Amino acid sequence: MPRPSDPTERAQHAVEEQLEELGDPEGAPANPTGTLAVGSGAGVLAEPLPHDGSPGTTREIWHLAWPVMLSQGLAALVALVDVAMVGRLGPEAQAAVGYAVQLFFVSQSALFALSFACVAVMARAIGAGKPEESRQAFAASLILALGAALLLSGLILVAPRPLLGWLSASPEVIELCIPYLHYLMASAVLMGVCLTIESGLRANKDTRTPLRITLVVTVVKILLNALLIFGLAGFPEMGVAGAGLATLIAQCVALVLFTGAIARSPQDGPTGLRRRDLDGMSRLFPELIRISIPGVGERLVMNAAMISYFAFIGTYGTVAAATYTIGIRILSFSWIPGIGYSQAVATLVGQALGAKDPATATRATARAAVLAVVTAIAMGAVGALARKPLAEIFTVDAETVATLGPFMLCLALAQPVMQLHFTLAGAFRGAGDTWTPLVAAVIGNWIFRVPLAYLAAVVLDGPLLWIWLVLILDHLTRAIWLSVSYLRRRETWG
Repeated sequence: MPRPSDPTERAQHAVEEQLEELGDPEGAPANPTGTLAVGSGAGVLAEPLPHDGSPGTTREIWHLAWPVMLSQGLAALVALVDVAMVGRLGPEAQAAVGYAVQLFFVSQSALFALSFACVAVMARAIGAGKPEESRQAFAASLILALGAALLLSGLILVAPRPLLGWLSASPEVIELCIPYLHYLMASAVLMGVCLTIESGLRANKDTRTPLRITLVVTVVKILLNALLIFGLAGFPEMGVAGAGLATLIAQCVALVLFTGAIARSPQDGPTGLRRRDLDGMSRLFPELIRISIPGVGERLVMNAAMISYFAFIGTYGTVAAATYTIGIRILSFSWIPGIGYSQAVATLVGQALGAKDPATATRATARAAVLAVVTAIAMGAVGALARKPLAEIFTVDAETVATLGPFMLCLALAQPVMQLHFTLAGAFRGAGDTWTPLVAAVIGNWIFRVPLAYLAAVVLDGPLLWIWLVLILDHLTRAIWLSVSYLRRRETWG
């Protein structure tokens, strides 16, 4: 692909045009509207898990994982719908949403890290047969999540214009972005509570209740998007701000359903949170914070790396940037199983270690890893073989379709190692170890992905294919690091 004469200018333009999909789309769901579906509320108690002889079986892993996969699929669908609807308003509107999302990622990083800690501490208490301690950990997690969301949202909203200017947003984009950003950061506060409750239910092996609320909130979000963005059925036409208000209202619905589920939970159960559980929770703050801090670091490391990586892609022109954005969206569905297995194994490892049963933790991790790799091979094959028809669904530009072929093939080849490191990272988080995934992210992103992308794009002025191959090396490195760490610790885990 020809390189533009002014790489810096072209990179900035490409980033502004495609900014809605920065973050780390290969590491986790990146679109904040997708996280609206991560909730709970329609059910009350986890249904009994089927077993085929012992805990940590393949059947149990699948029982926990498939509702998470379906929820993530719905979240990805919401992300695509958001892009399609906002895209009708023009490139400035898309850029405005993209810039707001980047600021949202800051608070999202802390909230996801706290959710990892919530699962680890609660699952261990549940496995040890200590429901009171589980409830206290639940209460402490909610307080921390609410406090972190309020603090980070407040800091961002104190001076949004300078922050957006620092991100090189144009004055026109800033004016569109500010109202949307206000709604988005308000929804982040509610999301902190919703995400923590979902994590508490998941720690108790309830992944079907979150799926039910995902269905409800997805419908609410998409419907409100149409009504408020375009002013249908007599509603005011709010444009970009309408998308933000739809997000906030949908998150309110999720919060109501979450709260109702917890209120109906048995008072003596692991998630039956009541006022009395606030007493004694303060002793769990240090443990939750200890587990959360590396998780925040991991998210920030990956987000910073992705911004740098995307900038190097931008030096190849707008078509290259569009290729990456579209390709990631298409294949985002294929790594959803890895996310599901990751969350399932985190719960099983946490409960097994709480029960002083490291053998079950080891068995569950190994079986989840095998499931993830087998599923990834099948899904990657579909993406590789059907890459041209899939590309033509998302773009009519012939040059972009042609450029998508090699990229989607590389990303399909990366699927097995990508989903493997998703799953193994989930196992470590369930064990309360968030440092090992952080180290894997640092090595993969800052020793391989970013330096090699710089070498390929800037130093060697190489073909775009080299940038795509760097992506495989990043995920391969993370998978190797986590696999070696797991093999070293499996005999003494916990």
